[in-house]
Amino acid sequence: MTVPKKRTSMSKKRIRKNIWKRKGYWAALKALSLAKSISTGHSKSFFVQQTSNKAAE
Repeated sequence: MTVPKKRTSMSKKRIRKNIWKRKGYWAALKALSLAKSISTGHSKSFFVQQTSNKAAE
């Protein structure tokens, strides 16, 4: 017969939740940093084709 698992303590639950949140925070920070570097044109790892705006002038 199956036995129910023991309940996870609040501290373990909080630790796991904070780790999960921290991963999301760092992913968002990296994405924002990459977006800033692309928009300023200082990106060294991400290549974007530049379109010329001479036709619009």
